Amino acid sequence: MSSEQLAIDTVWMQAALEEGRKAHAIGEIPIGSVVVYDGRIIGAGHNLRERDNDPTAHAEVVAIRQAAQALGSWRLTGCTLYVTIEPCPMCAGALVMARIDRLVYGAADPKAGAVDSLYDIVRDQRLNHRVDVTAGVLREECAGLVQDFFRQLRLRKGV
Repeated sequence: MSSEQLAIDTVWMQAALEEGRKAHAIGEIPIGSVVVYDGRIIGAGHNLRERDNDPTAHAEVVAIRQAAQALGSWRLTGCTLYVTIEPCPMCAGALVMARIDRLVYGAADPKAGAVDSLYDIVRDQRLNHRVDVTAGVLREECAGLVQDFFRQLRLRKGV
């Protein structure tokens, strides 16, 4: 990856981290995501599962829905999705179904990651679309946000 592309990815990952901080502020697992098209954010989201009582309200799905509305199409060709943590199977599938061109994620998710850790849904040759992947952008900051959240949660519960 070129240093120019890394600089661009870092800027957008900072925006995803800001979304993650919004989730943290409302007691949600602090994962954030943005969808970028033509140099601008067209979709942004953070986890809303607890607030909305919706198991599908993951950061990526929220951002993808917003991006589809912005483009007036479910096909998000030409878009890059940035997310702080490696997508789960549901979100990886949503990336494929939405025809996202590129995924950039921060930290791996060894318990539920469906891009590199447990599965590779987004690059599976059996599917009709594949997503280019860049992993590890602002890895420590992305992982730290989630680790801090769970550390605070354990302290509150006295575990």
